[in-house]
Amino acid sequence: MILDRLLGRKDSLPRPENALPGRPQPAFDIPTTHAVLGTRIQPPFPENMESVVFGLGCFWGAERVFWQTSGVYSTAVGYGGGYTPNPTYEEVCSGQTGHTEAVLVVFDPAKVTYEALVKQFFESHDPTQGMRQGGDAGTQYRSAIYYANDGQREIAEAARLAYTESLKKAGYPEITTEIAPLESFYYAEDYHQQYLHKVPNGYCGIGGTGVTCAMPRKVDIAQEVRS
Repeated sequence: MILDRLLGRKDSLPRPENALPGRPQPAFDIPTTHAVLGTRIQPPFPENMESVVFGLGCFWGAERVFWQTSGVYSTAVGYGGGYTPNPTYEEVCSGQTGHTEAVLVVFDPAKVTYEALVKQFFESHDPTQGMRQGGDAGTQYRSAIYYANDGQREIAEAARLAYTESLKKAGYPEITTEIAPLESFYYAEDYHQQYLHKVPNGYCGIGGTGVTCAMPRKVDIAQEVRS
């Protein structure tokens, strides 16, 4: 994006002690209602909902992928995986927060499975590119899954392993997707939320490899976890 050129591209994560200090509260107001779905983008969510946070490049296009998915209750864009509390977009783009651009996906497991969302995540971007996604370069564009519980972790790790083999056969290098517990998710500024609904012809850098992600069966996942 434009700010990358203005602020410089960063390809390595800062140490926690060198990260920007951030602030105890957000520096801006955060909306409560999804501009497309009309649902809440902040808690509390209905009790039957589950959530996961994905990073797959520029969060403008990434969010649209999931708000268009049947069974998804709500989405929001923000920052995750880093050290700086309540960062601004400009701070994340500086490469000094450790955060990646991320999408919070709140879903109804009775209508769409977590496995289906992980499959969509992998197929919607190139998870082998490290600190970049397409023409967008920097630590804030790295591929990531931030899971909510051990069940989600096991599925994500098994899917990464299986998709690695499929991508290798197609000539791609190793997957670089970060899989880690969801420790924090900081909402992005209002103008970023549902950006491609507000700006239909806006920039979208999302694009997959064209390789199908065949999700492992539950029995296969169990075997991989034991090994």
